[in-house]
Amino acid sequence: MTWRARLLALDGLTPQLGDADRLVWTTLADAPDGAELVFLGLDDGRPCFAAIPAAGDAAPRLANPQLWGLMARLPAADLALYGGARSLIDWHARHRFCAQCGGDTRLAKGGWQRDCGACGAQHFPRTDPVTIMLVEYRGRLLLGRGLGWGEGRYSALAGFVEPGESLEEAVAREVLEETGVTVPSATVRYIASQPWPFPSQLMIGCHVRASNDAITLDTTELADARWFSREDVATALAGKGPFTAPPQQAIAHHLLHWWLNQPATA
Repeated sequence: MTWRARLLALDGLTPQLGDADRLVWTTLADAPDGAELVFLGLDDGRPCFAAIPAAGDAAPRLANPQLWGLMARLPAADLALYGGARSLIDWHARHRFCAQCGGDTRLAKGGWQRDCGACGAQHFPRTDPVTIMLVEYRGRLLLGRGLGWGEGRYSALAGFVEPGESLEEAVAREVLEETGVTVPSATVRYIASQPWPFPSQLMIGCHVRASNDAITLDTTELADARWFSREDVATALAGKGPFTAPPQQAIAHHLLHWWLNQPATA
């Protein structure tokens, strides 16, 4: 019966993997008692749903190594589907009450909206823009190690776009705040973007050229920041050091590969 509705098998917000490390789908009969269901879309004519968990995820994004291991195994199409489902049901789990009056909210429009039963306010899933940037100075890249990261792990600098900012202004501000390095906003170049479900960011990948290389580290934001050569980056992506590169499912990993494929500059 190809028309039967499907339910994404999850343990809270963690995916269950089956044959060939694919996502597991069950039937609506397996939904937890009383759970709200979010409509994810149609697959070969079959409606697909995910159940909203009892609680959202308030833990730091690197606090669940099991989840990162599972995500690394998922095929690209399943990873994208899981990421969208996770962002959506996590938002629902954390928005059961109205931000306007505090009243109970209820699911609407198949799960792409929540309505307040008290004041009638409508609430929608949000996406938070985040700039993630490769900062280059004379052929080297500035990479940072976040607070709580494992020793030796470095990645591109990143930060949320604040109200009233352009992407270019956000890039320049974040780099200056975190490392003291000045980057002219006019040199910011957009490269690519990636949705990131921890909990609901849109990562906006950029490249920018720095005016100086003197680092003044903000230790409330980063544990460390260093300049790395092209050889350093290529060696790290090959898994041989001198630092641990971002995981393959992260946009930072793809930005580093993009940079290595660009002509070297003095």
